[in-house]
Amino acid sequence: MKKSISLLIIFISLWSCSNKQANIEEVLESNDMERLREMKSQLSQQQMQIKDDLTKINQKLQKLDTTDQSSLVTTLQLNDTLFKHYLEIQGDVDTDKNIVIYPEYSGILKTISVKEGDEVRAGQILARIDDGGLSSQLAQIETQLSLAKTTFERQERLWKQKIGSEIQFLEAKSNFESVQNSAKQLRAQLAKTIVRAPFSGTIDQVIADEGQVVNPGQNALFRLVNLDEMYITAEVPESYLGKINKGTEVQIQFAALDKSIAGSINQVANYINPNNRSFEVKINLPAKTQGIKPNQIATLKINDYTAQNAIVIPESILQENAAGEHIAYVFKPTEKNKGIAHKRKVKTGLTYDNKIEIKAGLKAGEIIIIEGARSMRDQQKVKTKA
Repeated sequence: MKKSISLLIIFISLWSCSNKQANIEEVLESNDMERLREMKSQLSQQQMQIKDDLTKINQKLQKLDTTDQSSLVTTLQLNDTLFKHYLEIQGDVDTDKNIVIYPEYSGILKTISVKEGDEVRAGQILARIDDGGLSSQLAQIETQLSLAKTTFERQERLWKQKIGSEIQFLEAKSNFESVQNSAKQLRAQLAKTIVRAPFSGTIDQVIADEGQVVNPGQNALFRLVNLDEMYITAEVPESYLGKINKGTEVQIQFAALDKSIAGSINQVANYINPNNRSFEVKINLPAKTQGIKPNQIATLKINDYTAQNAIVIPESILQENAAGEHIAYVFKPTEKNKGIAHKRKVKTGLTYDNKIEIKAGLKAGEIIIIEGARSMRDQQKVKTKA
């Protein structure tokens, strides 16, 4: 029976195609737009009719054919799950404690007390610059200061006892304060000849050499780096402004180190960059994170959407019809390892990592077809792997 019907379809198709070919050639040679449009309309209707007829014939063949024509598929039972979507962007590692140290005093670099790689603490002496005689000047001033102080204290006692003139007391006081200010200025200048670490860290580079003449703002001495307080900055498109906030979860990946760590947004900028319509976010890195260096590139996966109790399926199993609707197939069992595929239109949400959220059309507990879903038809007989 099946063979006879198939031969009939082939014969009819060949005869019909032969006649249609002659008619089409005639219409094409006529160059008549009205006839061409009419022929196009007729062919479209015939195409739809043939498609409907083939569907009916296939359904009839399935009923008449006693052999098992079920397609082999794999299935998955749907459950409520947590779905997270991530925005992936690049960021740069940075630290505020990565500085180049310059001298504050002009002179010959007398001694360097550290070498590259040394760990130093805040306030530790790194180098000394020749003071050019400031120490001697300060020693003289301090001698004068001692005398001026003694004189002032003596005049002050006499003045309190109403002995001596007021002018003598005021002159002694003025002289003492003047010498005291001179000594203070010399001490401040002398302190600049000693180069100290402004914070604890590592001497990453010794730039100057002993015996070199150095000047403020011109000759760099050291690069000091502290890796305990590093952070990542990244530019996020303006469209995500309402989805990313302080505390938002971030997954940080360092491709060069093959390392991933978890973090969160510590700061969201209040300013939109008009040049690229983006805003900056800052993510602090844990202290003592091994291998990470300033200016290193990091890939950030920022959690911009989370759905509780979501229905999630593999994106690859969805079909799309001519109307742009997404189709999935639900497995309805009829007997052991066998069932019928039922077409289901679904409303989709966001996609991440080859998974897509289903907003409507499927529910927890239903069984969907996975392997074989792309070539499935509605009401098709299927069987699952044992």
